[in-house]
Amino acid sequence: MTKRVLITGAGRGIGAAVAKELAASGYIVIINYRENRQAAEVLNKEIEAAGGEAYILQADISVRAEVLRLFEDIDRQWGPVTHLVNNAGILFTQCRFEDISEDRFQKVLDTNVLGSFYCLQEAIKRMQSGSAIVNVSSLAAITGSPNEYIDYAASKGALDSMTVGLAKELASKNIRVNGVRPGFIYTDMHADGGEPGRVDRLASQIPLQRGGQPEEVAKVIAWLLSDEASYVTGSFIDVAGGR
Repeated sequence: MTKRVLITGAGRGIGAAVAKELAASGYIVIINYRENRQAAEVLNKEIEAAGGEAYILQADISVRAEVLRLFEDIDRQWGPVTHLVNNAGILFTQCRFEDISEDRFQKVLDTNVLGSFYCLQEAIKRMQSGSAIVNVSSLAAITGSPNEYIDYAASKGALDSMTVGLAKELASKNIRVNGVRPGFIYTDMHADGGEPGRVDRLASQIPLQRGGQPEEVAKVIAWLLSDEASYVTGSFIDVAGGR
């Protein structure tokens, strides 16, 4: 089976590391981005220079019509996806729960929950036996992220519930669905939340006493997608240095 993987939000951070890892393993990689085309193009060139095959497609996954277009473009140009990494996600500046606006909460849910839902629905319409999905959650789904991102944590908790339920629905078709929960990883998302140095500040609270790298998360995702994980579904791997 030719392996075609869609990675949402793949222009930077964990998504970019996953794209490189899977391209090196022989997947045809579709790099989805929302706004930063330059980052996606740089990533694409890096993959091609290393001998991999990758393509770029823009879509805002929080908009159902754009997700439909995304999957139709993939169908037409390369054939239906066989694997999906639901990686795209957003968060906003750290604040306490009472200061989270309804608009902010809705935007987080639109991308992190509904966006993932749209991609999951379209992917499973096309997938056959042997396909696999990884949903990129967060350790925040367990900790609740008090005083910082309770809205983000809630959205990842919803994604975890979808992971468990969908894994059970698709098991008889031999389509596996798993999740990873990154902890404090060195990505630009912390700057989005208003504290670029957050990982270093919290490193002493991590059992392994350090933050993680995107590549460490990418290798776990690649394993979950691979045939080596053929008896793993509805499971979560915390890539968080312990907790």
